[in-house]
Amino acid sequence: MIWEPPQDRAVIAEVYPSLFRNRYPREGRSSDEQDAYAVARWLAEMGERDTIERYCHPPLTEDEKRVTRLGGWVLGIS
Repeated sequence: MIWEPPQDRAVIAEVYPSLFRNRYPREGRSSDEQDAYAVARWLAEMGERDTIERYCHPPLTEDEKRVTRLGGWVLGIS
């Protein structure tokens, strides 16, 4: 286990928008707007599917886990 967010609490997470921006039609949004929209939509979809927890437990080696304890990791990369 890497990190277990507390139940019923807000979480601030680093997310890399380019992981999600092309999953959704741009519909006239600027690049920054599309990034924000795509991240928000992806988070909402993962919440609806009850799958966000798996992204808090990425499959990492023991060395990678040690690094994440110091510097964290990017949500959505697993």
